[in-house]
Amino acid sequence: MSWPMIQIGQFTHVVTKGTTPTKKQGFADSGINYIKAEALNGDSSLDLSGGFYISADVHQSLKRSILEDGDVLLTIAGANIGKCGIVEEHHLPANTNQAVGIMRVDQQQVAPRFLYYWFKQPQTFRYIQGLNAQAAQPNINLSMLRNIEVPVPSISEQQRIADVISSYDDLIENNRRRIQLLEQAARQLYKEWFVHLRFPGHEHVKIKDGVPEEWEKLTFSDVFEFLGGFAFKSKTYLEGGKYGIVTIKNVHDASFVPECTAFLDAPPEKLKEYCLLKTGDVLLSLTGNVGRACIVHGDNYLLNQRVAKIIGKPKIPRSFVYWTFSNDDTQKQLENLSYGVAQLNLSPVKLGSREFIKPSRTILNLFSEVAEPIVQQITTLNLQTEQLAKARDLLLPRLMNGEIVV
Repeated sequence: MSWPMIQIGQFTHVVTKGTTPTKKQGFADSGINYIKAEALNGDSSLDLSGGFYISADVHQSLKRSILEDGDVLLTIAGANIGKCGIVEEHHLPANTNQAVGIMRVDQQQVAPRFLYYWFKQPQTFRYIQGLNAQAAQPNINLSMLRNIEVPVPSISEQQRIADVISSYDDLIENNRRRIQLLEQAARQLYKEWFVHLRFPGHEHVKIKDGVPEEWEKLTFSDVFEFLGGFAFKSKTYLEGGKYGIVTIKNVHDASFVPECTAFLDAPPEKLKEYCLLKTGDVLLSLTGNVGRACIVHGDNYLLNQRVAKIIGKPKIPRSFVYWTFSNDDTQKQLENLSYGVAQLNLSPVKLGSREFIKPSRTILNLFSEVAEPIVQQITTLNLQTEQLAKARDLLLPRLMNGEIVV
């Protein structure tokens, strides 16, 4: 089926880009959402987990970048140009930065979500990446963005296509919200018991030298084992293969990213068994954004260097391992231990020598009874989400090129 090709500039009221606060204006601890290019991660409408904010005064002063419901966003500068997002009512009020293009469509001609899904196609992403205006700093300018041609069916057909794909995204978003609530509940429980020491029965436990009775002053290496990844040779990488190479890019804060950019058909002969990852493994980033922890979901992943797999020493529950490293207090410690100017690095040896208070066996078991089922629920929801995303991504191009009529 052939649909008319129309330039973006012909069906938009506005094609512009965001603005960045001055150093004097700066950012705030809370307030108006400030959407950076990283929020356009391709997996959800917008990922605001980074938590960047500006004040109401700064929001009003950055007039060009004030967003509206239905604005379609596209990363137009940096290594990840072509990533897209769409602004919804619950994101507002909000602004975005200058690495992000803003398209405000005439909704009599084009449904915003249809345009968003057109940008989400892998072939569109590759096409956008090929429009680089500069080699040193990949980017596309606004004129190029306005001149991009999009196949546009009738507005009613656009809406039907968007509704079909949205049904998958709604399920994915519901799963994400459930995961966030589960993470928050377990993280709060960990902090209550092991940071504030308000664990069950704490009123009747004696404290000596700041440590509850039957708890022990040890080191991180006494309680956890940090297993480093394999030093793969990039010349052996494939664009596709059975095994994905997990790097620091796959380890986000409380979120494992299953998409890999390098693959192998078979594990190297000298690869240690623990580097063949499995669902439920706990990972920690050691370079760049150090101290990020996540739980693996899925199969056929190989662990690269600069990412550590963490396991508890005997009788230390996995849930306790994960939430020890997936909480603000530990992450601040890890950042303070890190070194490097251009890029932070965390030494597992240095971390291992730091003091750690090991709870009593009774309290560890109680925590495991509550937290281990939460780990299982999170893992199951992540696997479901991954399958939904695969089904959506298989259906998307067939709907967008008219192969499937709805």
